Amino acid sequence: MIGQLAGDTDTRSPVRRIVIAGGGTAGWMTAAALSKTLGRRLDIRLVESDEIGTVGVGEATIPSLQVFHRLIGVDERDFMAATQATFKLGIRFEGWHDVGKAYFHGFGLTGKDHWTAGFQHFWLKGRQRQLAADYGAYCLEAQAARLGRFAHLPDDGLRYAYHLDATRYAAFLRRFSEALGVQRIEGRIVEVRRCEGTGDIRSLRLDGGAEVEGDLFIDCTGFRALLIGDALGVGYEDWSHWLFNDSAVAVQTAAVDAALPYTRSIAHGAGWQWRIPLQHRVGNGLVYSRRFIDDDQARQTLQAQLRGETLTTPRVIRFQPGQRHEAWRANCVAIGLAGGFLEPLESTSIYLIQRAIIRLLQMFPADGIQAPDATEFNRQMRADFEHVRDFIVLHFKVTERRDTPYWRACADMSVPPSLQHRIDLFRQTARIFRGDGELFSENSWAQVMLGQGLVPAQHHPVTELMGDAELGRFLGSLQSAAEQAAQQLPPHDDYVRRYCGAPAASA
Repeated sequence: MIGQLAGDTDTRSPVRRIVIAGGGTAGWMTAAALSKTLGRRLDIRLVESDEIGTVGVGEATIPSLQVFHRLIGVDERDFMAATQATFKLGIRFEGWHDVGKAYFHGFGLTGKDHWTAGFQHFWLKGRQRQLAADYGAYCLEAQAARLGRFAHLPDDGLRYAYHLDATRYAAFLRRFSEALGVQRIEGRIVEVRRCEGTGDIRSLRLDGGAEVEGDLFIDCTGFRALLIGDALGVGYEDWSHWLFNDSAVAVQTAAVDAALPYTRSIAHGAGWQWRIPLQHRVGNGLVYSRRFIDDDQARQTLQAQLRGETLTTPRVIRFQPGQRHEAWRANCVAIGLAGGFLEPLESTSIYLIQRAIIRLLQMFPADGIQAPDATEFNRQMRADFEHVRDFIVLHFKVTERRDTPYWRACADMSVPPSLQHRIDLFRQTARIFRGDGELFSENSWAQVMLGQGLVPAQHHPVTELMGDAELGRFLGSLQSAAEQAAQQLPPHDDYVRRYCGAPAASA
C-alpha cells in the first residue's frame, strides 16, 4: 500500500536518519558498513519481520568480500567460525563445454604474461606444438583445488573467497551492527508513506501500527522491492532473452566427504546444479528454465544427484534476471535483489551488494540528496550489472553442447553487442581487454572462453620467437611451480578445522 502525505520534503535537508527496509544479507551488510563508517553521525534503523523469510542461498562468494571485511574491521576467523565457512579457490565447471568435459575457473593468475601478450598466446602456441598441458595446470589455485589443499600464503599468493551459510552471515552482521548502535525494529511493512510535493518516501508504517520516519531509505526487501518498485514505481529491465533460467530449487544435505575448496557447477539438460561445501553441511541447488522443464522435473533431477542425508525440504525460488531502470530514485536506494538479480552462476550476488554499499558510502548525501549523485550512482551500477551479465551469458552462449533443446537455444541466441565484440575479438586474435572498474580480469575471461571451447584462430607473433625447446621449458617450469606449490599445502579440511573450526554444538 502506498500512502500520500501533505507537505513537501526538502531533499536538500541533511541526511541523518537512515531506514533500511529488510534484513538478510543485503540489509545487514548495509547496516554494518554504514554503522562502522558513519555511525557516529547517523541514526540507523533496520526494519525486518521474523515472519518473512529471506532467499538465503547466496552461499558462494568471490575474493572481493575480503576487501569488504577489511574495510569494516571483520576478523576472518570469527566470521568463518560463525558462518561455518570454508575456503573457495574457484569454480569447477562440469559439462558446460560439452558432456563429459570440465574446466576450472580459478581466482588467481594463470601462467605468466609478456608485456605484449597474455599467457594464453603462449599456451596456444604450445598447444599447437603439442607442448602444453591443460590450461588450468599453470594456475596455482586450480592445482590446489584439484588436490583439495589450501593455506594462507604470503603476499596473497593464493587468491580465495568463501563458502558460507547466508543465514548465519546475516545473524553475524546483525550482532556486529547492533554493537555499533544500529536499532532493529521488528515488523512487517504494510504502507510506504510519501510526501505529496516531492514524492519522496517519508515513513514506513508497520503492521503493529508503528511508523518509522527517515531521511534516506534503503530498499533491501528482496524480489518484492516494496519501496523502489511498488512505492516509487521504478520499472525493471528483463534480461530473460539472454538468461533463460528463471527458477531454482534448493536443499541442504549432510556432509559425507571432506569439504573441497571450490564450488561445483554441473550442467544438466535444462540448467545447472550447484554444490557448495560448508563445515557442517552442503548447499545444493538446481537452476533451471521453466520453458524447458517444470518444477517436479527439476526436483527429481536435483534429488537424483544428492549425497548425504537431506536436512531441509527442497524449496523453489522464482526470479527474473535483470535490473531496475534506476537503483536510486528520490530518497530511496535499492540494494540487493530489490535492485536486480543475475543468476548465481559466478557467485556475484554478494559482490553486487557490496559494490552498491561502497558506492553509496562514497557518494553519501550527508548535506542533502542531489540528482547528479543519483544519476552517477545509477550509471555505475548499470555498468557493473551489464559487465557481470555479459560474463554469465558467455557460459551459455559459447558451448559445444547441442544435446537438448535448452542448450541448442542457448547456442542460437543473439547476445548483447558488448559481449559479441569480446567473443569476436578473442575468436580471431586471442586478445582480451578489461575496462575500467570491471570485476572480471583478463585471466577470468581467458579461462572461461578457452574452457567453454572457444579456440582463437590466431595468436600474438611474439610467441614465434620461442623455439620448441625454449617454449617447452617455459611452460614446463610454470606447470612444475604450480604443482609443487600446491603439493606443499595442507588438506583443506584439516586447515579449516585448525584455523576456524566452528564448535560442534553450532553445527
